[in-house]
Amino acid sequence: MKLQSKVIRLKQDDDVNTDYIISGRYKFQIEDPDELAEHIFEDLEPNFIKRLGNRSIIVAGRNFGCGSSREQAPLALKHAGIKAIIAENFARIFYRNAFNLGILLVETETERIKDKDLIELDLDKGILENKTQGFKNDIKPLPDFMKEVLKEGSIINYLNKSRTFLLRRDSSQQKGVG
Repeated sequence: MKLQSKVIRLKQDDDVNTDYIISGRYKFQIEDPDELAEHIFEDLEPNFIKRLGNRSIIVAGRNFGCGSSREQAPLALKHAGIKAIIAENFARIFYRNAFNLGILLVETETERIKDKDLIELDLDKGILENKTQGFKNDIKPLPDFMKEVLKEGSIINYLNKSRTFLLRRDSSQQKGVG
């Protein structure tokens, strides 16, 4: 599985919390995820959505997605066209919510990656290649299950297609478990 895009480097690298991703003033007022997406990172950078353009990979530093566990933050990112986020590490609940929605999260060193660098992520080889600067980073490998979730676009799509969850639940009930 490969993904390639020019990146957008956040101006604030570390500790980007979910309220910076989508401000609390929008979380409960806007229900349409496409409309919500128009406001991502607005408090950090008022013209972020215009600067994003057709880029689909965000680069940040440490502790991306800290703060509340609301799904509006990764949902807004997905509807803005974000397919991957590269950071040194992620807040645990954000990591899970984003993957459940089908956003690839890559943990690696990000200091050398600059705004507008062309990046190729190769999940099968576990490599991030910066084609602009000519270097490669190893990336934390993803379990096959998570690759399948990303391939299907979300955990719901994966479960609906595989029916694994339903089969396990049905067999547990038949054995008197649960």
